Amino acid sequence: MILITGADGQLGHDYIRIFKERGVEFIATDYKELDITNIDAIREFLKGKGIELIINCAAYNNVDKAEEEPELCYALNAYSPRDLALVAKEIGAEYITYSTDFVFDGTKNSPYTEEDEVSPLSVYSRAKALGEKLTLDRSFVIRTSWVFGIANNNFNRQVINWSKGRDLLSIVDDQTSSPTYSYDLALYSLKLLATKRYGLYHLSNSGEASKYSQAQYVLDSIGWTGTLNRGKSSDFKLPAKRAEYSKLDSSKLEAVIGEKLPTWQSGIDRFLDEMKMRGEL
Repeated sequence: MILITGADGQLGHDYIRIFKERGVEFIATDYKELDITNIDAIREFLKGKGIELIINCAAYNNVDKAEEEPELCYALNAYSPRDLALVAKEIGAEYITYSTDFVFDGTKNSPYTEEDEVSPLSVYSRAKALGEKLTLDRSFVIRTSWVFGIANNNFNRQVINWSKGRDLLSIVDDQTSSPTYSYDLALYSLKLLATKRYGLYHLSNSGEASKYSQAQYVLDSIGWTGTLNRGKSSDFKLPAKRAEYSKLDSSKLEAVIGEKLPTWQSGIDRFLDEMKMRGEL
């Protein structure tokens, strides 16, 4: 049996979809069903369920609000991943948890590998970096970037919403990484799991884009005819500092699974197709 935490989010949604397609049994939980900030609650919940794999999709993802709520951010992004890993080890289950490109400060200016030193710039990223360190053996820690999927709000949806009834938009061009489709993140995580080669991996769609180029691709794809201007991060005065460049190098994972990851453009194409099928576009 598989346990999914954070099942109501983008990544959890796509794990559920894949498991349903494959006829795999799972238990999907979110905070209403399981408080992952309470290790005793985790242990009690798992009793007698025969859990063989825990997939932790739960996280505190509001990067700016984390500056005001550090305790909650650390509880969800550092200590809960540690506790889930500990309980997984106690019951002999495998464990996957997720981290972020935000653990880097962006000064390298070339894709980050798993060997690069972290240098987090915000409460959110410091909590994530600590969560990586606190997880235990027999685990996969997967860093990813700029995740988008059909199940929740994300940058692609925001751009589409901003474009409605507007002829002029401004998007920053000084933040660069790789947009990552949550379905691909789930699918290739499972391919990695099958190898049993535990450790730290980077997994993001191939290629890189600025927020501006990502927005441009989305807007061109939906036929928007307005004007898209280039902005700078400093124009928006956000509480949390962002790295200018945080593209992840996924070549270690690709070598282990023997497969190349799809491009971020392919991910956006499939995401937009999903929106159309659901009547959202």
